[in-house]
Amino acid sequence: MNYFKKILLFALPYKRFAFLNIFFNALYALFSALSFVALIPMLNVLFEKTPTVDKEPIYTGILNLKSYITDTINFRVGSTLEENPLGALSLAIALILVLFFLKNFFNYLAMFFITFLRNGILKDLRNSMYVKILGQPVSYFTEKKKGDTLARITSDVLEIQHSFLSIMELIVREPLTIIFTLTVMFSMNVKLSIFVLTFIPISGFIISSIGKSLKKYSQNIQKELGEFLSIVEESLGGLNIIKAFSAEGKFTSKFFESTSKFFSFSNKLLNRQNLASPLSEFMGIGVIGGLLWFGGSMVMVDKTLDGTTFIVFITLAYNILTPAKAISKASYAVKKGNAAAERVLEILEAPNELVDHPEAKNIEGFNTAVEFKEIDFKYEKNPVLKEFSLNLKKGQTIALVGQSGSGKTTVANLLNRFYDVQQGTICIDGMDIKELTAQSLRKLIGVVTQDSILFNDSVINNLLIGKANATEEEVIKAAKIANAHEFIVTLPFGYQTNIGDQGNKLSGGQKQRLSIARAVLKNPPIMVLDEATSALDTESEKLVQEALENLMTNRTSLVIAHRLSTIQKADQIVVMQDGRIIEMGTHAELIKNKSTYKKLVEMQSL
Repeated sequence: MNYFKKILLFALPYKRFAFLNIFFNALYALFSALSFVALIPMLNVLFEKTPTVDKEPIYTGILNLKSYITDTINFRVGSTLEENPLGALSLAIALILVLFFLKNFFNYLAMFFITFLRNGILKDLRNSMYVKILGQPVSYFTEKKKGDTLARITSDVLEIQHSFLSIMELIVREPLTIIFTLTVMFSMNVKLSIFVLTFIPISGFIISSIGKSLKKYSQNIQKELGEFLSIVEESLGGLNIIKAFSAEGKFTSKFFESTSKFFSFSNKLLNRQNLASPLSEFMGIGVIGGLLWFGGSMVMVDKTLDGTTFIVFITLAYNILTPAKAISKASYAVKKGNAAAERVLEILEAPNELVDHPEAKNIEGFNTAVEFKEIDFKYEKNPVLKEFSLNLKKGQTIALVGQSGSGKTTVANLLNRFYDVQQGTICIDGMDIKELTAQSLRKLIGVVTQDSILFNDSVINNLLIGKANATEEEVIKAAKIANAHEFIVTLPFGYQTNIGDQGNKLSGGQKQRLSIARAVLKNPPIMVLDEATSALDTESEKLVQEALENLMTNRTSLVIAHRLSTIQKADQIVVMQDGRIIEMGTHAELIKNKSTYKKLVEMQSL
């Protein structure tokens, strides 16, 4: 129930709809009880047992409201019955129709207003999850599968709608229907009412005990759903490799295994859930059967109850069983919803270790240098950087080279504050980046990575990520600097052309030049280039390298290089090995010293 309370906090902005829903549900419950009581005048007319009321009754106060309404109806029907029996029957039927119309009209209004409440909660819940996901550090997702996150923001949220939020429709309406109906029943016959009331908690206890295991089954289902969504996401992302290595069978087997588990868990859950309806209905019929025997004896033997009242009493008892059955189903839904809510709240309540310090400052520009001071860093237990120190002065280009795993990309990630350093400091203009707001820090830095990250949108919208309010002239200028304008204008719709999922309608070189154009449009003072040409063919590399040189003009650049031929003009080349700097100097100095760098150059020139 704690999960339910936390989810309900999202209802606060929509509380006016909740109050309207409660109000109309109360009216629905009231008229639901009255609509069955209205059967009495009709049955009295049919069985010619309408009580005689000689004069029109006078209202004497709320305490006598029941007798006033009953006598008024009997007076109207009785006076009409003497002259026109069919007219009396029509009057009784009209009363029933009016009450049933009002009952259903108020039910519609209650459902109308709760629709805004339910959908508003879902919208805000998904919005909060998306903001939380984007706000989490990169490290948060290194151990999590994308499919599992997708399952939580889609199917788990839908499960909350089908479970917790469906209960909101029942939480007022059904209990009030039972209360009003019981009130009417007690006013008709106390002994029969106590007989019916005794069975309701017994039924509720039996049904609740069956549903206790639903949460565990539901958790297994949601977890397995995330698993096979991850397999689908990986399969679509690596379809070329799967086909190239004829690995369809392996991935198909993996997917089938996951869906088989999902099948098994779903069967166990639904079979338990499906038990609620027949069980509650059988128990309800048992109550009706007992009521028929007990009440029948009062009509036929004791003569303490008339037949008309007994027939209406049975319909009222059934009017209790229907909402009681809905409440029993709702208890099953709560068990399922608990599992989904737990997974959703796991994201919403996940701590973020990289939030801005309460007194964090905005940095407006870059003036002097970026300094890495005695940095130590590790992923979990694996050290990546050890006593790493580097001074990148404004206007300089420093290149990081070394074998894979030497820590080059980690340096770039720490500068962008995708991770926080565990020991040492990174300073920009003498200010520790931990004391700066992440947004203002990242405005200073442009990034071009080896894998061009593009989105399923038009060319211009991909570029505008760099600067949302850029003019068309600024976009074209940036594209020309990146050597991208020429190929963009040849696309079917120019800058408005959709480039497909991950830009797959473009070649590798074209995607990389768009990434560079995006960075140019942002126009940051600091550039981080992470092996931006390593995946390209010679012709594309030449165009991209020229674009990179244009990009680095008058900027401070940190270049992570795989192809050493691209960094010979760097002011400093830093050679890394096992997280440490082992050499530093210009290209000429390092070649002259017969260094490790020289060996790397010679290996690439073979």
